Amino acid sequence: MAHEQGKDAQMRLGVCYYPEHWPRDLWDDDARRMADAGITRVRIGEFAWSRLEPQPGQFDWQWLDDAIAVLARHGHGIILGTPTATPPKWLVDRMPDMLACDRGGAARRFGSRRHYCFSHEGYRHECARITMAMAQRYGHNPAIAAWQTDNEYGCHDTVLSYSDAAREAFCIWLAARYGTVAALNAAWGNVFWSMEYASFDEVDLPNLTVTEANPAHWLAFRRFSSDQVLSFDRIQTDILRELSPGRDVVHNAMGFFTDYDHYALGQQLDALGWDSYPLGFLEMFPFSAADKLAYARQGQPDIAAFHHDLYRGCARNGRWWVLEQQPGPVNWARHNPAPLPGMVRLWTLEAMAHGAELTSYFRWRQAPFAQEQMHAGLLRPDSAPAPALAEVAQVSADIARLGPAGQGAARVAIVFAYLSEWVTQTQPQGEGASALWAAFNCYRAARKLGLNVDIIRPGAPLDAYGLVILPCQPIVEDNFARQLQGFTGQIIIGPRSGSKTDEFWIPDNLAPGPLQSVFSGVVTASESLRPGLVHQGQGWDIGLWLDHLDTQAAAELVADDGTAACYRAENIRYLAAWPKPALIAEVMKRAARDAGLDVVRMPKGMRMRQSGNYRFVFNYSTAAQPLPDAISGELVIGDRLVAPGGVAVLAAG
Repeated sequence: MAHEQGKDAQMRLGVCYYPEHWPRDLWDDDARRMADAGITRVRIGEFAWSRLEPQPGQFDWQWLDDAIAVLARHGHGIILGTPTATPPKWLVDRMPDMLACDRGGAARRFGSRRHYCFSHEGYRHECARITMAMAQRYGHNPAIAAWQTDNEYGCHDTVLSYSDAAREAFCIWLAARYGTVAALNAAWGNVFWSMEYASFDEVDLPNLTVTEANPAHWLAFRRFSSDQVLSFDRIQTDILRELSPGRDVVHNAMGFFTDYDHYALGQQLDALGWDSYPLGFLEMFPFSAADKLAYARQGQPDIAAFHHDLYRGCARNGRWWVLEQQPGPVNWARHNPAPLPGMVRLWTLEAMAHGAELTSYFRWRQAPFAQEQMHAGLLRPDSAPAPALAEVAQVSADIARLGPAGQGAARVAIVFAYLSEWVTQTQPQGEGASALWAAFNCYRAARKLGLNVDIIRPGAPLDAYGLVILPCQPIVEDNFARQLQGFTGQIIIGPRSGSKTDEFWIPDNLAPGPLQSVFSGVVTASESLRPGLVHQGQGWDIGLWLDHLDTQAAAELVADDGTAACYRAENIRYLAAWPKPALIAEVMKRAARDAGLDVVRMPKGMRMRQSGNYRFVFNYSTAAQPLPDAISGELVIGDRLVAPGGVAVLAAG
């Protein structure tokens, strides 16, 4: 079987299903009803280890054989998950030291999921064994369309493990990176506070120190922990590619999650998936109280799109999927409202507009038992349709009507590195000064201008773009600085960029370090500002962070008290203040104008995405809104007055 789908194919719909949860006499009817709704892909198996191997070495394949056969009979391609996110109790009892430890050093214990340490060699061996057994049995089964490795790497704070296994592996990793302990001491500046080591074996993990551990130590541990996730995944992907050739191998990443490098993971997978829960993310992450009320049933308008573009940028060849799409109230947020009618359809078409190959809903039937019994599905626990099922059938018809959406070109690139977020988490200096959220604020500002955005890694090609933004990139490689020197479009450099070396030192030439070859100026001091301590400008303010510069560049935006927020020299803008929404909106507007980009000022709560064949407009508002006059084209779906939670699709002109 060749790879089932490419970037230019029509998006498929899928659903997450757990046949082991239900009586067998439901399976056939479930499979039929899925097909009737337009679903063609079914994701199974990722939590089933205790049913697949109830005792060590004693496998029970029959139930899974039967489930796959039933689903295939109704035309479904199977996305089969390896069950390594939920090792069974007998395995934990055999090697209790496989458990991850939290920052306080306590073992995480059995009783839920993700109870393993990525560094434990014994557990890695067991994961290889169960993956090989599954691949040997199902690797050439024609019903298997793709494989998913594990489930949500790092969920529940499990990337950073403080176990003995992690410490031993960390020492080995350090020796490989630095060669000699003298080199490590020099790189970390361990002469400070007499932190010098005589051997790699002396290096402990950076938790449980009396006060702040060396930030270089933390950064090394974060790099190591990310590498452990990647090597853990590679064990499974290598087996699956050997024993089940031609099938896509995927994984499901999460929202606003940065504990490992998703660019690196994406390069070793065929497609990168993510799990989209817009209402849960709105509630759990630092959005304003006003946004949480205004978008309580819709999700803030840029949450899903940001991750679509991020994971497309992380994925090899740009191939990405939504492996879990929220269909109703979730069970894990502080508050769990139901989506506004139409939102499940909107979220699905928005994924299509951004180039998803698959959108899969979590889950088929709401479970009446255990931890997720309050998590909605497409069916209620009594098998009656939940509200989202009709929307899935509707969006299936929409997709069939539209056909392939085509690939949308972007003229704006936001450069984001997971390393940047590790730096700002390790040494925030000011509460909320996060590289991830700086990138999100820049993304919001571009989307409010109706612009397509690519999110790219440092060093990715820049030729296609008219505007490149570095929201907050503390560590800048010399090669990337040279690449920016040759870029003739508009550039926005955000605060803290170039402020650290690769080993977490202040550069000899001060910030922006290597970027001084691009922008002539030196950051002489930086300060973080508490809430309420602001420098007021015209419709914007300087808050949270402020870089003070010695530069000949012109101060382009100046607060009422004379404090400069943004400097400009030729095609470069240096944003000296944190990219708070109003400030970055003003800077983005000016940079887009200078880049000659066609902008459309989008009404509040409305967003647009241009694909190759269509222009999609999404109304995240609770009120009907007309399309802006600047948006033209023949309507294919919807009306020019877009309903709350509605979508209009116009033929691209």
